[in-house]
Amino acid sequence: MKSNMAKWLDNAIFYEIYPQSFQDTNADGIGDFQGIISRLDYIKDLGCNALWINPCFVSPFGDAGYDVADYYTIAPRYGTNEDAKQLFEEVHKRGMHILLDLVPGHTSVEHKWFKESMKAKENEFTDRYVWTNSIWEAPEDMASIRGVSDRDGSCAVNFFSMQPALNYGYYRIDKAWQQPVDAPGPVATLEALKDIMQFWLNMGCDGFRVDMAGSLVKNDEDGKGTIELWKKIRKFLDEEFPDAAMVSEWGEPDKSLQGGFHMDFLLHFGPSHYNDLFRCEEPYFSGRGKGDISQFVEKYLESYEKSEKKGLMCIPSGNHDMDRLARTLSQEEMKVAFAFLLSMPGAPFIYYGDEIGMRYVENLTSVEGGYSRTGSRSPMQWDDGVNAGFSTASKEKLYIRQDESSDRPTVKKQMEEKDSLYHEIKKLIRLRQEHKALQSKGEIEFVYAKKNAYPFAYVRSCEEEKILVVINPSDREESFEYDVNAGQTIYTLGGEIKMETGRVTIPGGSAGFVVL
Repeated sequence: MKSNMAKWLDNAIFYEIYPQSFQDTNADGIGDFQGIISRLDYIKDLGCNALWINPCFVSPFGDAGYDVADYYTIAPRYGTNEDAKQLFEEVHKRGMHILLDLVPGHTSVEHKWFKESMKAKENEFTDRYVWTNSIWEAPEDMASIRGVSDRDGSCAVNFFSMQPALNYGYYRIDKAWQQPVDAPGPVATLEALKDIMQFWLNMGCDGFRVDMAGSLVKNDEDGKGTIELWKKIRKFLDEEFPDAAMVSEWGEPDKSLQGGFHMDFLLHFGPSHYNDLFRCEEPYFSGRGKGDISQFVEKYLESYEKSEKKGLMCIPSGNHDMDRLARTLSQEEMKVAFAFLLSMPGAPFIYYGDEIGMRYVENLTSVEGGYSRTGSRSPMQWDDGVNAGFSTASKEKLYIRQDESSDRPTVKKQMEEKDSLYHEIKKLIRLRQEHKALQSKGEIEFVYAKKNAYPFAYVRSCEEEKILVVINPSDREESFEYDVNAGQTIYTLGGEIKMETGRVTIPGGSAGFVVL
């Protein structure tokens, strides 16, 4: 059921922008759309050709915008719908693409739909959310809102208590109040979702990154109901917006691709073992060399096979929900990590500031539902000016307190240092764009990924070429048996790979790409 369009995803390299923290142009301490527009040339020069913007719609911001109060209007702190239209146009002028963050599973309690659904008298929105029939009964396995209106019943919530779950129906009906997916309420919710997508696609965005895409239909253990729902969306898009790109936050590519998504986002929670690489007590990419990559590879291969070797799993450097890479890795270790991130299948995602090694800011009070995530959402560090070039507001007004260390990384410093992380990432992006085998759809074969062992090696291939990627994050020389006729070395970080008969040796803290 997968669409063959959105060809631009084949060589897409995304830059994730958390709009609150990227660039402020009106001195209120909060980033805005004009700020993003002013930095598009920087993003393009880095080599990224696509953007993902975190939620930017009207919201009370109890969960940083993931609690939407109006899907059709840009939050005033970011600008206007006209600013959004201008952003889309400026992105396209530069030959780039842009995804908006779509939150289809829940809204804010302040959304007019929810306010109408709370009324005792039946109306158009009575069944827009998941309600039980009695205030005394909560939805099983879900938190709920209750006692907030004259309506009898409890309303399910998806995450925070101010995020009521939209009603797309139940795949398996266990209770009298549960509605099937073809009931009028769920059908109306699906139609409302199509209207929202149509509105922004007509405005000029290129598609959506979809939040919690696998969670819409309830009591749907195998995802069959949710897959069918997204197939309906895919049919609608193929008819009206065939070039619209869809990237899911699902974590199960075999399901999301069946539903018509082009790519699936590798989750930092669940069974992926993604955090074994970067964010655990002994990350694989630490120079200590005590990590294990084998379980990650095992799970990746399982998903790879299930998704018919399409390999369309996006691996992010990080995002607004994770610790910064720099919390566990040094700048030199991050260079090795990016050699991996930028040579894997699927579209890579670079979280704003990761290209300069921005740090996690410790001991912050939660801002807008960030809690422990708040330290990864601090304002971008551009230069050595006021507030590191993010804003001309007073320090106290900044959305989140910045890293105030005297040696904090900035774009300016990183551009001036020829051996910086920033320049290494630019080099890797350029290399990826020059070699089709390294891009989104190039196949992958793991040739060395043993338990508790280094290095890590795989072959990326397409019809035209094969490239061996060898990565050794540990601080010691490592080798493995591999008999192959090697050609030109096209990338070296840290030290030269030796290709002797039947054996590959690589120095510590190194990475290399070799044409086979």
